[in-house]
Parts: sequence; structure tokens; C-alpha cells
Amino acid sequence: MIKNLPFLIVIFIMLIGSGCSEKEKFFVKVNPAEKGFSQTKLDSLGNYLQNSGSQSLMILVDGKVIYDWGNTEKKILIHSIRKAILNSLYGIYVSNGTIDTTMTLGELQIDDIYSLSKVEKTATIANLLKSRSGIYHSAAAVSEGMLADMPERGTHLPNENFYYNNWDFNTLGFILEKQTGKTIFDLFYQHIAQPLGMTYSNNYITVKNPDDNWEIPDVDGFYQYEDDKSKYPAYHLRLSVKDLALYGQLYLNKGKWNGIQIIPEQWIEVSTQPYSITNEAYGIGYGMLWNVLIPTENRTSKSFFHTGNAVHMLGVYPGSNLVLVHRVDTENAYKFHQGNFYDMISLVWASQTSD
Repeated sequence: MIKNLPFLIVIFIMLIGSGCSEKEKFFVKVNPAEKGFSQTKLDSLGNYLQNSGSQSLMILVDGKVIYDWGNTEKKILIHSIRKAILNSLYGIYVSNGTIDTTMTLGELQIDDIYSLSKVEKTATIANLLKSRSGIYHSAAAVSEGMLADMPERGTHLPNENFYYNNWDFNTLGFILEKQTGKTIFDLFYQHIAQPLGMTYSNNYITVKNPDDNWEIPDVDGFYQYEDDKSKYPAYHLRLSVKDLALYGQLYLNKGKWNGIQIIPEQWIEVSTQPYSITNEAYGIGYGMLWNVLIPTENRTSKSFFHTGNAVHMLGVYPGSNLVLVHRVDTENAYKFHQGNFYDMISLVWASQTSD
């Protein structure tokens, strides 16, 4: 019999509590007026989301929930937001010396089914992270928009031109796994999902050559191989609004969680610099796996975000200490479109006025 059992139980409960305190504190709801937002205008935002066919939205300020709407716990495909997830894993393994971003594809022995040229093999990991590889090879999970803008092979040298493309992103996933000896899904679970207390449970599968009528599998993650296009699969994640909000808050915290530096702060700063201007009129650039809102006369601080399928969004706004997550159930028939997406963003910021 253990004499100090009650004392040990108390200590155990304290340890459990300290391990999830950040998450518990993070999901506390507060009156929007305390953070400079109008409840009435946020309710109007909710009505718009309902009528336009959105699925869910969450807004956090200072780590507190000022507004949540819809089903914030349902896991659905995050589409291209997966690239922002990859950013954190690269940050960890670049900073600990496992990955050297100056290494070339030739040095890494990277090739594909339509062989890369000697010039293409001079592209570095850094070039791929910035989507400036100069490699215009077919890839898995490519959208029609990507195909429409795709240059001819050999048109540009590495780092000469920005082209948002899945070959760079998918190959980065392969390189990460090759250099670490672990799957992307295991790395995400180990370094991000577990420490932050996400509902992601790391059940993942492989999907081979899906046809046009295939259904998204009910798992947390999956590889999508398209063998006639590339050797390298797309890697997909299915996360909830709450999971993405935790991830956004981690970046707002400059990579720190419960006093532990998970993602190096310097990496977050370096990777959210604009290395390419993608929309000069709106002051938008692309960093390393993040879109960047560049400071302008009307925007005093840098923010960064990633979208998915032109309707999903994870936005991190350090100047306002705000995280925004918006989701649409794109795994089923939906009507929400890009115009609604822009309206949603406008309505969020228009709500930043007290009643």
C-alpha cells in the first residue's frame, strides 16, 4: 500500500491540468465587446454564413473565442492549408540541422517519371519552399487553376519565377520524410497535434489513382498517388476548425506553447517574409508555404494566411492578435463560392466596432 497515494493523485491531476491548460484557456469564450467587436454585427455575419452555405467559422482575439459559428469540431479536408502545416515541420527540422535548405534536388537524388533536367536538379529546397523551383512537372492533386497557369518545362531557371504548384509542395513532403525517416502524418502528430491537444488521432491511409467519382476517406490523413503524373503523392489532412485554430494560435504565440518553443520563432519570421509578390494591388505575397499580407499605408503590420479550394481559410493577424478560421464542407455538395469568401472576410473586419 502506498502511504502518500492522495498526495500523488493530486500531483498527477496537477500535471494533467498543466499539460492542457493552454488549450483550455484558449477556448474560453468572451464578450466580443471586450475585444472591440460588435455582437450585433457578428450575428449578421452568422446569418450571411448560413444563407451562403458555409460550414463553420471561429474568431479568436488574445487567445479567446469572441465568435464561433457552425460545427467547429467536424473534421473535413483542409485542402491547400496542408502547405501551412508543412511549414511548421520544416521549421523544426531545418532549425535542428536535419534539413539543409541549400541542398539541391541533384544532391538529394530527386527525379520523377518525366526525368528532370540538369538545370532543374539545381533547384534547392529553399526554392521549393518558396514555390520558385522552375520545375513544371505534372503532379498529384493539381487543380484546374494550377494547370491553366503552368509554364512550359524549361521556361524559367530555379528561383527565377513564382508558380504556385503541387509538384514543389508534394516533393517537399517526400524530402521531409526522406531526411527524417518518418511520415508527415507521424511528424505532425508528434510535434504539433499531441502537444497542442488536437483531436487529430493519426489514422492515415494511401489512396492510389482515384477516379473522378472517388469519395474522401473518413480518416485523419491520406496520401494521394497519381502514378501517371508523378512519383510523389499529395499528402492530405482532415482537421476541425478547433484544430486549425490551435495551429493558428501557435503561430500567433511565435511558436511557443505552454512555455515550450515548438516552432523556432526565427523560422516563423523568415518563412512569413514575402519572397514573391502575387497580388500587387492588394499587397499580397508568398513566403515559404504561407501567403503574406504586406504592410501598406492602410495596413501597419504583416499578417499571413493560407486558403484552401478558394473557400477555406486559416489567417494569423499579429497586429490585431487575431486568428480566423473558416471552413466549408467541400467533401459534399456545396454552394459557397469565392465571392462569398471575400464577403466573409469583409464582414469579419466590419464587425470590429463596438455596439
